[in-house]
Amino acid sequence: MTLVLGAIADDFTGATDLANNLVRAGMRCVQVLGVPDASVEPSDVDAVVVALKSRSTPAKEAVAESLSALEWLQAHGARQIFFKYCSTFDSTEAGNIGPVADALLERLASGQTVMVPAFPINGRTVYQGHLFVGDRLLNESGMEHHPLNPMTDADLVRFLGHQTPHPVGLASRHVLSQGAGATRGHLDALAERGVRHVICDTLDEQDLDVLAEAVVDTPLVTGGSGLGQALPEQYRRRGWLEPVADPGRLARASGSALVLSGSCSRATLSQVKHFLEHHPGISLDPLALAEGDEHLAQAQAFAREHLAAGGPVLVYASADPERVKAAQAALGVARAGELVEHAMGQLASRLVAEGVGRLVVAGGETSGAVVSALGVRELRIGGQIDPGVPWTQSPMIGRDGVLSLALKSGNFGAEDFFIRAFEVLDALSAGESRA
Repeated sequence: MTLVLGAIADDFTGATDLANNLVRAGMRCVQVLGVPDASVEPSDVDAVVVALKSRSTPAKEAVAESLSALEWLQAHGARQIFFKYCSTFDSTEAGNIGPVADALLERLASGQTVMVPAFPINGRTVYQGHLFVGDRLLNESGMEHHPLNPMTDADLVRFLGHQTPHPVGLASRHVLSQGAGATRGHLDALAERGVRHVICDTLDEQDLDVLAEAVVDTPLVTGGSGLGQALPEQYRRRGWLEPVADPGRLARASGSALVLSGSCSRATLSQVKHFLEHHPGISLDPLALAEGDEHLAQAQAFAREHLAAGGPVLVYASADPERVKAAQAALGVARAGELVEHAMGQLASRLVAEGVGRLVVAGGETSGAVVSALGVRELRIGGQIDPGVPWTQSPMIGRDGVLSLALKSGNFGAEDFFIRAFEVLDALSAGESRA
């Protein structure tokens, strides 16, 4: 198999977000969970997205994993490499965006890459190098309270400058407005001056199209999934892609419906509140989980009871910033997160074994824990629920059939996402058009 695009994503939901946009733009895509080994040979696809859990790991680990993923993608002939991170540029002053991008550039013997985190359809835009979420600067959007990677500086040129010893430049909206040729010329001029990383202004879909045309022949591109929706058209213009009637086709879904939510983002908190107004749910408390197995057993019994009654049911550790900080103060940041991730993984494994076949998971760390506990290695990407979030499917481990999974980034989705997700899946299974 020769791939057109090989992507390396720094978390699981971000990988799904990118894969979703590639499918919607006409590419057949598989998401592989973790660094693939020699036994992984996805067929009949144009793109593979390798989902890592490297966003918040130590920089050396993130670099090593990313280079291993790159080696596998190169072995399968990927024409272009895409390093995918969150549209809110989640990272710390030590990394991992800068260190990973530097390592990938060096391995590819390339002197420059673009940084395109923007996803305009989801309200993430960049102007004069500053990242906005809706009409708010990044550091005023709620991301300044992120429990793992608080984002306190919206100036991405300055922020990325702390993560790399190499110069960081800007491709402004003024440059992009002159078209792909002018943008390519600007990037080349910056490269001649030794500028390795270029933050790109992006206000709308047209800017993404200009950037995709300007960088389609660049060995490495980096950014959010917005750029992913623009690149396939450039691949088609070069004759790299064959027309595909339904790149997101999935098998018929079955089994009961469960939602597991570990994200504490504003969007997810709103989704939890909306779901609980219509369906049952139970909260997981890290402090209670730390005391022993009883709390987890209670959550499992609650879920089992309501799944038997028809579901869907929600188990959530999502909480407001004050409660999160209280748990972290008592247990430590890492321990509080580990307790929740372990509990979510255990619940997923046990309840899927008992008949759950349709599963929505909110939050990158939670999604990583769940798919790891389930032993999922590959996901076929299907129809979209909301921008950035598709349904996916994986073969069941230990039994016949497929498991339908929706892995949602904490910041994504409308208020009714948890409920509507299952309605969309039912429509897909009935052969109706995608959302």
